[in-house]
Amino acid sequence: MSHNVNLSDLLVLDFLRSDPTLSFLDARADDATAKAQCASRLIANAERLGFSGNLLPRYLLYILTRRPNLVSEMMEGTDLPPGNSLRDLFYHDVSVLWPLLTLPTSAFLGETALDNYEPTQSVYGKTEDFLFPGVEAANAPAEYAEILLAFYAKYGYGDIADYTAFRWDAAENTIRGIEHFERPSMNDLIGYERQKEQLIRNTRAFVEGKPANHVLLVGARGTGKSTAVKALAGMYDDMGLRLLQVTKDQLQQLPDIMTYLRRFAGKKFIIFLDDLSFEDSDAEFKIVKSAIEGGVSSCPPNVRLYATSNRRHLVRETWHDREQDELYRDDTMHETISLVDRFGLIIQYHMPDQDEYLAIIDYLLKQKGIELTKEELHIAGLRWELTHSGRSGRTAQQFVAHYLGER
Repeated sequence: MSHNVNLSDLLVLDFLRSDPTLSFLDARADDATAKAQCASRLIANAERLGFSGNLLPRYLLYILTRRPNLVSEMMEGTDLPPGNSLRDLFYHDVSVLWPLLTLPTSAFLGETALDNYEPTQSVYGKTEDFLFPGVEAANAPAEYAEILLAFYAKYGYGDIADYTAFRWDAAENTIRGIEHFERPSMNDLIGYERQKEQLIRNTRAFVEGKPANHVLLVGARGTGKSTAVKALAGMYDDMGLRLLQVTKDQLQQLPDIMTYLRRFAGKKFIIFLDDLSFEDSDAEFKIVKSAIEGGVSSCPPNVRLYATSNRRHLVRETWHDREQDELYRDDTMHETISLVDRFGLIIQYHMPDQDEYLAIIDYLLKQKGIELTKEELHIAGLRWELTHSGRSGRTAQQFVAHYLGER
């Protein structure tokens, strides 16, 4: 097989033509400097991204799954496999790249150390678990191409494939993956079984493409409302669920955010509005109402809003609001609760009673290999509660951190 690869022959993976790491393909066969520069780029990427093994095929696999191309964008945007013509063109391009995807790196750059590279720190994730067995067993370009297409169908590409949780970048009007996302387990939330069941049932219906509601989790502080929403992302990320946190000062952009998320038809997004509350004069109040229901542009089918709040109606109310002299006072009250009405599922969280509070402490301590007697638990836990902000899951966690720190 010839080692000559002409990137100008690429039709749908043409972005590779401008990749500086592949510039050695345009250099003369005796241009040692150009090859050394490309080898240096491969080594830098291997150390930065944790590549191991045969570096050139490993690097190509990375950019074919992380950088957008016509095929991956079409599949993600339509949630459909590529048409026959586009699939054939994709096969063609993988055939063009086949020597780069299969031969030792030294066959092109002359550095045998790059054929079985060991980085300082290896990085190996779930997407590699999916990809490596298939591509290593592929005996023909079409087989390799089909593995990539299966990857695009399951994970997407770029940050959408790599991350479970995202934040909105208002400056760039795009989403950014959260690298150090806390991945709590629903099992770590003690009690609230009915609330967890409601939340899981609605979310499962959503990821399965069935009718599902927007959700409002409301009630006492420190009861695990936010943790429960974060736990959902870990439960269903393999089914295409992604979590996007949007802050209150970004609510003005909510219509734009929803329009942006429409392009990822192959994924389901929970827009997470944590600790949501408004003053009655907040313009964002009506924006959220319209985004959920009632605006000219409907909420995308792949998006649901999950909000947490300590306020029952999301809007701060005072006695003055109830006693004001407005002629149609009921209209004001209806306006106040109209946003809550947009959430089809409202889950109430109560403050844990004493037994529930102590059970949370007991569970957390046992996770660390510590067991207290019932009397010790009662004395220590209640003493902590009296000097802090009352009974809650958060207070229990703070007690456990203090207890472990004093040992």
